[in-house]
Amino acid sequence: MQIFIDTAEIDALRALAPTGLVDGVTTNPSLIAKSGRKMKEVLAEICALIPGPISGEVVATEPDAMIAEGLDLANIAPNLVVKLPLTMEGLTACRALTDRGVRTNVTLCFSAVQALLAAKAGASFISPFIGRLEDNGQDGAQLLHEIRTIYDRYGFETKILAASVRTPHHVLGAAMAGADCATLPPAVFRALYKHVLTDLGLDAFLRDWRATNQTIL
Repeated sequence: MQIFIDTAEIDALRALAPTGLVDGVTTNPSLIAKSGRKMKEVLAEICALIPGPISGEVVATEPDAMIAEGLDLANIAPNLVVKLPLTMEGLTACRALTDRGVRTNVTLCFSAVQALLAAKAGASFISPFIGRLEDNGQDGAQLLHEIRTIYDRYGFETKILAASVRTPHHVLGAAMAGADCATLPPAVFRALYKHVLTDLGLDAFLRDWRATNQTIL
């Protein structure tokens, strides 16, 4: 499963990129606004830093305007993926952009039938919001399972990108459900490394090694 980072903060991405584990980045208008910078400037910098898919979202609500914004964003870099809302207008724009060779990420997905429509519209990625769905009393992992079943049954190539991921448990659920990717805030990415037994084991190894008075170099 690919791991994307959900942020528009360049410093956070610079800190995580050397791990070699960051496969892409997702942004949205809220994250861009939080950065306090201009959208296209931020996206260009991220695209240069991370070679994988970088999602930048349109803000128009009508199909023609979405298409125009999407084409403009796609010109930023070859790895830019145009993010569109899962509305009738968004799917119309998705189909048009896909037909022009632009990769797309359809976002704000909360049901399997929505994901079916996105795949039929040619979306490169579908972003089910599993954390936000659970806030509404529903099962985010179950939604991922349903989408996986539909996509496999009909041979859709749209990648499932689990979004609204808030905990390592969400990452586990996404992996178990067969999601192709998951996008995580930097803090959740760092939490994936953590386990109390790992820390205790490393402390023991280092304590025993220091007692030998040896060095490797």
